[in-house]
Amino acid sequence: MKTAMFAATAAAVLAVAAPACAGEAFVGVYKHDVTFIGNAVGLGAAGREDGLDIHLGYRTNRLENLHWLGKPQVHTMVSINTKNTSNFVAAGFDWKIELGQPGGFYFRPGIGLAYTDGKAGLPPANAPGITQAERDRRTYLYYHRIDFGSKVLFEPELALGYQVSDKVSVELSYTHLSNGQIFHQGKNQGLDDAGVRLVYAF
Repeated sequence: MKTAMFAATAAAVLAVAAPACAGEAFVGVYKHDVTFIGNAVGLGAAGREDGLDIHLGYRTNRLENLHWLGKPQVHTMVSINTKNTSNFVAAGFDWKIELGQPGGFYFRPGIGLAYTDGKAGLPPANAPGITQAERDRRTYLYYHRIDFGSKVLFEPELALGYQVSDKVSVELSYTHLSNGQIFHQGKNQGLDDAGVRLVYAF
């Protein structure tokens, strides 16, 4: 049910956000809840959920009137998890930075806000007065679900891309979800996604 709902949302986002002959659409396949990035930079990672994430999204052309912000593109996207755990929708800004001559490699940082249907505020498994069945249920959730702390999250992302042609690019991409101890005080396990996406410019 949740996957169907997010798939419908994805179709709606793309239909509304993608006007004819403008911007670019992308589709990506990501490993859900990877740990190697968080461990490498010393921030840790949840490592509790499994499956792949399918990212469907759209970016506008560069917003020339936002020159004071570096002329960003606006991105909107939906992420659908194959294990039907933590799906999310996100929107924000990103910037394409050419590495050398245009038409080759480029770097793309971005930042946005996301909303997840994942868990936020899991109950403690050691709470007094609960049944053994409830304790077992909570223990299972602790080891198998990310506790985001908040449904609303920050969505920073990084990508390294290559312009294959005028219309097509490929990107190695990393997306992170976290409450940043701003939307919630306490649990902030977060999500790391790493994968590859195909970009098509209209």
